Amino acid sequence: MKQIMVVGAGSVGGFFGAHLARNNPNVSFLLRPRTLEAVKRNGLTIKSAKGNFTVHPPAASDPRQLTTPDLIILAVKAYDLDEVMTQLEPVLTDRTVILTLQNGIDTEDRIIARVQRDCVVGGVAFIYSKIVEPGVIEHYKRGGVAIGELMGHTSERVSQIAEIFKQAGISCQLSEDIRRSKWEKMCWNCVFNPLTVVIDDKVAKALDHPEMAGVIRQIVGEVAAVSAAVKVPLALDMAEKVVKWTQELRDIHTSMYDDWKAKRPTEIDYLNGYIVRVGGELGIPTPVNEALTAMVKTITEKELSGPGVVRIDGAVVQPVSLTRTALQQLSQEQRVDDISVLMPSMRGRAIRVKGLLEIPALAVDADHVTFHSLDGKYAATLTLQQAQDFGLLLYELDGQPLPDGKGGPYRLVTPGLGDLCANVKGVGRIEVRAGSGKDTRPAVRPPECAIDGKG
Repeated sequence: MKQIMVVGAGSVGGFFGAHLARNNPNVSFLLRPRTLEAVKRNGLTIKSAKGNFTVHPPAASDPRQLTTPDLIILAVKAYDLDEVMTQLEPVLTDRTVILTLQNGIDTEDRIIARVQRDCVVGGVAFIYSKIVEPGVIEHYKRGGVAIGELMGHTSERVSQIAEIFKQAGISCQLSEDIRRSKWEKMCWNCVFNPLTVVIDDKVAKALDHPEMAGVIRQIVGEVAAVSAAVKVPLALDMAEKVVKWTQELRDIHTSMYDDWKAKRPTEIDYLNGYIVRVGGELGIPTPVNEALTAMVKTITEKELSGPGVVRIDGAVVQPVSLTRTALQQLSQEQRVDDISVLMPSMRGRAIRVKGLLEIPALAVDADHVTFHSLDGKYAATLTLQQAQDFGLLLYELDGQPLPDGKGGPYRLVTPGLGDLCANVKGVGRIEVRAGSGKDTRPAVRPPECAIDGKG
């Protein structure tokens, strides 16, 4: 295994790859464009209490621009696997070996199912490091790996990989049961990754709060039940082992916490979410993991925006965003199931603006409301009283979302307002104001605009 390609230069790939490349010119990196630019300009830098160093390895965003690898080390997030495998397909040969250093359980099986041959060596990384900026990794604790054949036997290729790591000064243990090693780390990941997000704090807080001990046991118990069901039994005292392993890591956050704070996606679907999904398939209850999955997604995923979402903000205590599904959940008295009763020229279902404005707490001096189109081109400003008395937001036609061609996904109409009518198509934002706001309607409005005026 002469030629080695490291895929990814994050907290895991960057650390191990840099050490491999330090004295080996045959180590290259497949990187995203932003990281590639930084590494080409400044090199790949590791900052650690054990010493700082920088390497300048061959790197590209297209694997065909690099030497065909004998060994590929995957160190990307689990959710990037399919994209990366598609990228790697042109350089895969019958001799290529792929070492996985990713969180989660199913990476190896997904790769084998895709390439249809025995090319995968399983791996588990034990390290605490962070991306400071593209091409710069800070290393704090640990820095070793465990690797092994998925079938548990000792092979020449595993021995060769272990020697490559050891020559680079990296601790590498040969595991006789790498699947079990991965499930053991899965227990740790399913406990502390989501808990540090939920409590918004370091591992120590989860360790030290007495009520958390029971929660940790329940999380691990559910993981172990799923593991046993897929023929990978874990120790009966697995929860106690997880806590014991963590004592020396009390001061850390987790990769999920760091991803959340850096506004990156998390791997929750491949950790607790995976346990919930497989548990459901096998008939194994996983309520605590299900709750953690839901809470982490709620905490970390970006606020809804774009087509299909209307945001109410401005002079409100807390902005809110609503989807069509949310509108359908409002009380019947706020819905108009047949708008033709009020506007004979139109069809569809609408929601009263009055009902929408009751959702956020309005500022005490709020007295106007501006309805903005999603593209920002059009707007209409009404007094708060006019908006509450006459405003309707049309959102559905024939049981389907209001199409763009009809002014969707949300269209403001104001039947009964007369020459003060407003009709804004493609509404994406409702701005509550103290004082008048933007209005693109013509200064002189014809009487017929009460039926179908142009926004």
